[in-house]
Amino acid sequence: MSVINVLAAGSSEVSFPVIPVLVLLPAFGALAVAITPNARIGVHKLLATVFTGITGAISVWVLTAFESNGAYQFLSEQTWVDSLGIQWNAGIDGISLFLVVLTGLLFPFVVIAINPHHDQKAYYIWIQLLQTGCMGVFVSLDLFMFFVFFEIVLIPMYFLIGKWGHGNAKYAATKFFLYTMLGSALMLVSIISLVVLHSRDSGSDLTFNLIEIASNPAISTNTARIIFLGFALAFAVKVPLFPVHTWLPDAHTEAPTAGSVILAGVMLKLGTYGFIRFGLYLFPEASHFFAPLFITLGVVGIIYGAIVATMQKDLKRLVAYSSIAHLGFIVLGTFALNTQGIQGATVQMINHGLSTGALFMLVGIIYEKRKTRQISELSGIQKSAPVLAGTFTLVMLSSIGLPGLNGFVGEFLILLGAFAAHKWWALIAATGVILAALYLLWAYQRVFHGPENGDPTPDLTNWERLTLFPLIAGIVFLGIYPKPMLDRIEPAVDKLVAHIEETIEDGSFTEPVPTVKIRQSFSDLLAETHESDSHYGHHDDHEDEDGHSHESENHKDDSHSGGHE
Repeated sequence: MSVINVLAAGSSEVSFPVIPVLVLLPAFGALAVAITPNARIGVHKLLATVFTGITGAISVWVLTAFESNGAYQFLSEQTWVDSLGIQWNAGIDGISLFLVVLTGLLFPFVVIAINPHHDQKAYYIWIQLLQTGCMGVFVSLDLFMFFVFFEIVLIPMYFLIGKWGHGNAKYAATKFFLYTMLGSALMLVSIISLVVLHSRDSGSDLTFNLIEIASNPAISTNTARIIFLGFALAFAVKVPLFPVHTWLPDAHTEAPTAGSVILAGVMLKLGTYGFIRFGLYLFPEASHFFAPLFITLGVVGIIYGAIVATMQKDLKRLVAYSSIAHLGFIVLGTFALNTQGIQGATVQMINHGLSTGALFMLVGIIYEKRKTRQISELSGIQKSAPVLAGTFTLVMLSSIGLPGLNGFVGEFLILLGAFAAHKWWALIAATGVILAALYLLWAYQRVFHGPENGDPTPDLTNWERLTLFPLIAGIVFLGIYPKPMLDRIEPAVDKLVAHIEETIEDGSFTEPVPTVKIRQSFSDLLAETHESDSHYGHHDDHEDEDGHSHESENHKDDSHSGGHE
């Protein structure tokens, strides 16, 4: 328990249970909608708006009250099943903070902006239960609690795709459910194995506490590697990572617009977040051992997703394959196992949620106006809908990673961290940026330019402009001024990297770092990158007689502090 107290030191003290409210309030909203008479259609949406909106407001308050110290804050602990060591144990650190905020804000956005075509009551029930599940995943510090919320999200998304989707929606929903259930079953076995073996080898009581298990790694190296693979497969399916990605294009293509926005914006992050929070934290040595494998799969996903996206005829399916490419970047940054890579991966999770969520929103708007998503049947939209074309251009450029927009920040940090760890893979991954520009610009040209096909396309209505504004504002603000986000994420990432180095006791791992660390802001990093080139060539000058490289104490300390002065 002392370890928990140390890690939580300096956490924010509040007078009400913030995390239980964040997690459970949408579930109470679902209950409120469920007991409302079927005939009160307008009331269903109003209730969903109020409950998800309050949840979003609380998440914003959490952001303002959060202290940038790397500790778990707003801790909530309550015994659940005492005999098995299962607790309600939740907290928020810099890695989970912005995912909590994104989950809090994206759901009311979807509720307000998008109306279901039928059965509104059930729709708003499932939407709110989905928010509860996603929020629970991002705050869980207990393995059993995490698994429960990790599984809860399957049921609402299954019904959202299957009941409110298009075309072959039932097939897509079933494929999504079976793929994710297979991965989750292996993770459950891995969780139980980890808890039992940890109790046996450490001589302690059964516990599912994430921090306690990670702080006392009692199981053998080979056992840890096997258990890690069980977790990793579940997360890989959820990301999804090549080659277990095939469910995603089908799910996105057939899902309703709201389902696609939430799937891209929040749900895919359950896998990437799982790798960082549970994979790297619980199994540092196994993560280091399998890092080349996952970096390879991430880079393959980047190139594969980009190439296949180029060949798509359905605009929505093209955006779906672009997600596979972007998530490959996140996996690459995660397994670079350094501050820049993991920080970039965390930032890119948020950026992808904004950019790709906005793209799916715009594709849904185009579909409602033109009743088709076939690229060959869409052309010349810019002539009659210039605001729609301009908005799509901005979002598309953010997805490409244009400097000044949010997508650039995360990709730059990921490539910087990856280059320090695996330069050749980083160089190959960088071609994915070029390919993204290729397939997105080509799609834009075919959809918005050329002769107008059919009747003129109505431009964005005032309501559509208003609902899109928060996403556009986030894209621009985080591109111009990412410092507040970076400052809150970095201390938690530094602690994670330090934990990896300290846990791998044989000295086989040292954080691969670029020669210049992040200073006070992202702009400082950009200004000093050129300066670092001359220093890089002298990095290996100091070697002992055994051939081991040594760095100065100051440089070594900076690898964990991120260079804050």
